[in-house]
Amino acid sequence: MATTKESAKKPKGMNKKMLQHFEKRLLDERRRVLKELGRADEAFGATPQSADGDLSSYSFHMADQGTDAMEREKAFLFASQEGRFLWHIDEALRRLYRAPENFGKCHQCGNEIAFERLDALPHARYCIDCKQREEDAKK
Repeated sequence: MATTKESAKKPKGMNKKMLQHFEKRLLDERRRVLKELGRADEAFGATPQSADGDLSSYSFHMADQGTDAMEREKAFLFASQEGRFLWHIDEALRRLYRAPENFGKCHQCGNEIAFERLDALPHARYCIDCKQREEDAKK
């Protein structure tokens, strides 16, 4: 009978193995994003002219200038999206390290976030119902 009292006292939430799983997922995502941001940084520094050996940084044709500008803009947009994603991952790691007993709980309603959702989005802060309500309110 003592075991049922002990299990009743034990708070619901994630066990150590699950927390380690999500820590690994977050750190893996963080490494991937940093690698992608490194590629984006290289794309900002390299120009097509320097890649093909031309020392001039100016395109000779207006269409080439437009293409170069478009490629730089795409690289910038991609880097800014990855930068925001990195911020969300870092915030999730902070939550995990500071209060592991609260990791995986919805910031809106306090209910547990489904394992499947956290496994797909380890940085998720809201359960699917609260996230859906937030998305519906934006429409």
